[in-house]
Formats: sequence, C-alpha cells, structure tokens
Amino acid sequence: MTYASEVTSMIRVRFAPSPTGNLHIGGSRTALFNWLYAQAKNGKFILRIEDTDKLRSKQEFVNEILDSLKWLGFNWDEIYYQSQRFALYKQFAQKLLDEGKAYTEKLPDKEGEAIIFKVTPQKIKLNDLIRGNIEFEAETIKNQVLIKSDGTPTYNFACVVDDATMNITHIIRGEDHISNTPKQILLYEALGFKVPEFAHLPLIMGTEGGRLSKRTGATAISDFRKIGYLSEALVNYLLLLSWSPGENREVIDINEAIKLFDVKDVNKTAAAFDLDKLNWINNQYLKKEPLEKLNSLIIPLLIENNYIQKDNFDKNYVISIIKLFQARLSTINDFLDWANFFFLKDIEIEEKAKEKLLSRDLSKEFKLFIERLGMLEKFDIETIETSFREMVKELGLETKTLIHPIRAALTGKTIGPGLFEVIYYLGKERVKERLEKWINKE
Repeated sequence: MTYASEVTSMIRVRFAPSPTGNLHIGGSRTALFNWLYAQAKNGKFILRIEDTDKLRSKQEFVNEILDSLKWLGFNWDEIYYQSQRFALYKQFAQKLLDEGKAYTEKLPDKEGEAIIFKVTPQKIKLNDLIRGNIEFEAETIKNQVLIKSDGTPTYNFACVVDDATMNITHIIRGEDHISNTPKQILLYEALGFKVPEFAHLPLIMGTEGGRLSKRTGATAISDFRKIGYLSEALVNYLLLLSWSPGENREVIDINEAIKLFDVKDVNKTAAAFDLDKLNWINNQYLKKEPLEKLNSLIIPLLIENNYIQKDNFDKNYVISIIKLFQARLSTINDFLDWANFFFLKDIEIEEKAKEKLLSRDLSKEFKLFIERLGMLEKFDIETIETSFREMVKELGLETKTLIHPIRAALTGKTIGPGLFEVIYYLGKERVKERLEKWINKE
C-alpha cells in the first residue's frame, strides 16, 4: 500500500459524500470543483463513500449519489467505501497507541474501549488556497476520539487515514469543515503523513440570506433532473457559484471551463443560489438543444401523463408542438403545463384568463370567426392570419381586442404561442368546438 508521505507528483482530489441523504446543490458544487480541478491539472478524481454510520447510511442514498454524479458527468477514477476499511483505521490507531500518542479509555455506559488521541498545545498554521493563511491554537482543541467504543472510527480520523493512504494531494471542501482542519493536521503530523493542500469553498446561501431551503435550492440533484433541468445547464450554473470564467460570461461550455479553472480563483465570499438565474441558464441550453434530444425527453413525459398513447401518436405533430415551445421553456416539465391544451380533449380555463380576457361578451365575434375559418380552403398559418386581420378590420376593432380572448378560449391560458400557430396546430374542428363551448358557456 502506498501512502501520501511517499510524495506523488500527480494531483489527486476526492469527493466524500455520506450516504445518509441525497446529493444536493452544495455537495454537487463541491464534487464539480474537485472533478474540474482534476481535469484541469490532468489529475485523478477519487470518490469515497463515507458510510461508517451503519444506522443512517442506506444503499438507496448510495445509488442516488452515484446516479446523480454520473448524470452530471463527474466520472470518477477510483471509488472506495469506508465501511470496507475498518481494519485499516484500527491499524493506524494502534500505531498511535504503540507510540504513546494515544490512549484507551472505558467510557461510562459503553461496551469496549475508545482510543483517544492526545492533543499537545501548539500553533497550527494553514495556507488555504482560497482564504490564505489561517492560524489555530491547539489549546482550544480537546483530545480527539479516534475509534469509538463500538469499534467505528470517528470522522476526522477516518478522513485523515483515507486521504493519506489514497494519496490525496488537495482537499477541496466546504468552509463548514474549517474547524475540522486543525484536528486533521495534528493527526497527519502524528502519523508521519504529508499534509495535503486545503481549499475551503464558501457556503451557498439562499438569495435572501440564510441557509438553503426547499424553496431556495435545497433540493436533491435527482429532483432537479425530474423537474426537467439539463445536466449541462445545471453544471454551468454550479460553476458560477463562487467562480467566474471572466468577461461577464454566464454561459460556458464545460470543456472551456476546464481550460480556465484553478481552485485559487474561487471567490471566498458566500454564493447565493438564484433559481431564476438557473432557469434562465437552462432556457439558454434548451433553446440550442437538438430537437431529437428534446423529443427523447418530452415524449416519455407525454406518455407518462396520458397526453399521448405510447404506440399510437403522430410523432411529427408532437415534434411540431415541441418546436413551437422550445425557445420559451425554462425546464422540460414546463412543456406539460404550457402545451397541454394541444393534447387534452377538454381544457380548463384559468380564472385569471376568464377575469382578464373573457369577461366581455364576444360571442358574436367568436361566431363570425368560426364562420370565416370554416370558409378557408387553404388552412395554413399565413392564411389564418390574413383572414383574422381582415375580419378585425371590417369590425373596426383593435387586433388585441380579439386576439387575446380567442387564444384564452382555445388554450385556457393568459399567455402562450402566437394565436395563428395555435389555431393551425389545433385544427379547424377543435377550434370550432372550443369557441362554441365558450359561446354556449358550457
């Protein structure tokens, strides 16, 4: 087995999630910056599952973390599970015992003995790659439990043994771990290991300050995926949480980011999670997404929600509707909400649409428009628009007087695609049926 004390010239970083919950925004940003640094420096990205908590660690969380990392594109070079390394932790704890740097203690109401590290008073110095020089006084640190009385290692001890034996050269993690760093440096030195470089990332806060909540981004990555965010867009957004490619750019390809990234350039002030900005970035990616990929994401959603039948739908029609909305989408799931009127037989008119656009009696105008559409021999967007504008001119009305109410009656919504596209893709019969339904107050 090789140790970090046997100096390696290759950059080796790690991401070490605990499978006691799903992967969230904070963890995924940490994973990204580690993976990105490894890519930028031609190094290795190590994944370590910290599953020493037997009661809270669950395989379903392991699976979610692995699936989410793969979806984000953070492929690892090596993977380890702490639950498989208990013998190694005991070996190094025994080493400290043998050297008189640790002692055993029987704790009240506990079976077995704990192994405890003796902390000696000293000044601990750290040159953080993001924050610069930080000093700690060991006098403020209590003696540290290495192995609990039940035989499980403590976080700080297992972390040091793992990072050292895995030859981790740079530890990039959240600033909430700064308090752990001096304890770990003491253990590195006591075990004769080379102390790695440290970089502590700033926390991610909600836009209004304070910790992330469900409303402000404390959502599992798997949920962002279900909602309909593209992995490339989410990664792009994560990049901007405390790092910038420069020149006020906000949309950047990951391959270009690899060429530009250095962990020393990460901002040390807290980042704010802004859902509106994430939606904007996702929209930028969706606009450019190849239609075939969009189809592969949207069609299964339509089938799942019974908007179309799996083996009995007009693919070309669906593709046309997707194209109609592509530039407007913030998430894939927006399509279900915005385009449902093209697939549902009966639609519900939103109360806002009724109050704002359909409160006047326009039954005479609606009937006339139905007649005009029925007389059209050529039924395309241009012809529909020409017929509509001629009718409005004859009635002496402003275009907006009819265009918005008709669209609301056909779609049930206050906003949507252009009226003439809506009419064309709904077809004469459905347009007639929906307008008559509104005329008759059904």
